[in-house]
Amino acid sequence: MESTSIVDRVYAAKGDSAAADSLIRDYLPFIKAQTYKVVGRMITDEDDELSIAMIAFHEAIESYSRLRGAFLPYASLVMERKLIDFFRKEKRHMGQLSIDVPVMENEDATYSETLEDQTDAYGEFEMRDATRAEIMELTAQLQEYGITLNDIADNSPKQERTLESCQLALAHARAYPAIIEEFKRTKKLPLKALAEGSGVERKTLERHRKYMMALLLIFSNGYEIIRGHLKQIVYQTKGGLRA
Repeated sequence: MESTSIVDRVYAAKGDSAAADSLIRDYLPFIKAQTYKVVGRMITDEDDELSIAMIAFHEAIESYSRLRGAFLPYASLVMERKLIDFFRKEKRHMGQLSIDVPVMENEDATYSETLEDQTDAYGEFEMRDATRAEIMELTAQLQEYGITLNDIADNSPKQERTLESCQLALAHARAYPAIIEEFKRTKKLPLKALAEGSGVERKTLERHRKYMMALLLIFSNGYEIIRGHLKQIVYQTKGGLRA
């Protein structure tokens, strides 16, 4: 389930350009991943498609209501529609067509209608592509902090009690945005603030420093697919810990 914190941020960002810009920056990986799903290729900061998606995300903020359900699926739909309109106007070819684009110009039949009798393989491939896009984006961002995906695997907790301690520290950081802002500004793990605020021993956090840095990046940005996988993994551990 989507946390209420993002909904609160969306409502706070309505009519507040600074708050909206901050929300867009934090969810840029999510925006890129959703753009990749429609375009079918990796997206760079210079691509027009990314600008269109960011504008659409902002429009989603302004038009969102709790009655529309969770925010991120709603924003994803708004971005997809905006990108489809963009491609229609520019008459460009997408590497991966949206299933709601007409099969042929001037015809009403859409890809979603032609796929009704097929299996869910398309959705599986789409999710796989979006996951790959998020992983590539996360890998690039981790490099800025001197971390690799292998570092995370090697540095992750091996015992349930240690994992729970790291989750407590993460929960404290998410409750106090100033800690995450300090982390992003210095690119160093704020050990003192995390240890004192969460009650977790500093040496525990030091031993798993790179793992904790990766978690802070993942849970303070829009890596929705990766976050979902992490939550599932943690929930399956003994005790049903929350990510």
